Amino acid sequence: MSLLNDALRAAEQRQQQPQVSAVYTGNSTTAGTGPGGKTALLLVLVSCLVLGAGVAWWSISKGETVAPALAEADVAPASVPEDLLETQTEAPLRPNTEAANSSAATPPESVARPVLEPVVTAEPAVAPESAITETVEEPVRHLAEPTDQQEPAKSEVAIAEKASAAKPEPAVTIVEPEPEARPAQTSVKQPRETPEAIDLRTSRELTRLLSSGRIVEAEQLLASLTESQPAPNSREVVARDLLVQGKTERALGWLPTEVTDDYAGLRLLRARALLAQGQLEQAVATLSARVPAVADQPEYRITLATLLQQVGQTEASAGHWAELIAYDDSRPAWWLGLAIALETGGRGRSAAQAYAQAAALPGLSPALADYARERLNALQAGS
Repeated sequence: MSLLNDALRAAEQRQQQPQVSAVYTGNSTTAGTGPGGKTALLLVLVSCLVLGAGVAWWSISKGETVAPALAEADVAPASVPEDLLETQTEAPLRPNTEAANSSAATPPESVARPVLEPVVTAEPAVAPESAITETVEEPVRHLAEPTDQQEPAKSEVAIAEKASAAKPEPAVTIVEPEPEARPAQTSVKQPRETPEAIDLRTSRELTRLLSSGRIVEAEQLLASLTESQPAPNSREVVARDLLVQGKTERALGWLPTEVTDDYAGLRLLRARALLAQGQLEQAVATLSARVPAVADQPEYRITLATLLQQVGQTEASAGHWAELIAYDDSRPAWWLGLAIALETGGRGRSAAQAYAQAAALPGLSPALADYARERLNALQAGS
């Protein structure tokens, strides 16, 4: 560049020197044959080189500006208007086109300096576009990378959850001794069976044995049971069966006083056994010891009232018959018993009313009905 500047300055100095007309000598002078012609030729070559360099730079700058513009258009979001994109793509092209036109219109000497300046100014215009493309691509990469990194994290979390869910399983298997405890509970419930339940279950078994005539086995089973408890139901089943068979002594053996005193049903069976042996007074004493309510033991009251009538205790007998009629006044036999007790006690009018009531109620046997009517007629005739 320094040689080119020196050459230009020398050419300007020569053009500024005054031209002296040559003395006509008869010989024609031709331009370019001397040192000045060489300089002009050199200037033409330099201008051609500069012009070629300018054209080359313009073509290169045009390609560089168009490519980033297209890249920016591809990367730009869909929401950006098309007019704005066109202005952004066309703006970098205008300085280069104007520079090319100016270089083509102006002489080579004046093009040298302006041509070099667009090269410097065009590069900053290209740099931001490439930077924009890079900044747009980098966030996309950053957005894509975390998704790949989250999958291992999710898998690790799933593995951790499975591991934590699998940990309590040993605790469940440790608490498994329940099957062993259940047989222990059932075995404990068997001894907890109440004596009453055992007695009731045994009485059913004794009934089955006695119905089949296995009296010895029944008495053996009852003996084993009475070793641990009174067994009133089982005693009653065996003693009643023995009384029916006429085995009074064996029946009384299962009905001791220390046991019968606490159970009305056993006292009634003992009184019948004593009565069967002819011990009327002892039978009445056994029944009179503890008298149950009519609703609980009506049969007990009927037996006691009848035995009291036989021993001459008519007032006590009439009292028990009156309690029975108060409990149920539809029984003609109870009215007949009351009438007999009252007549024996000397209360004929009350006895006649009781006889009349007994004869009027259905259900009385013909013999007893005839007896009630006869005694009623006798009392009415005597009055």
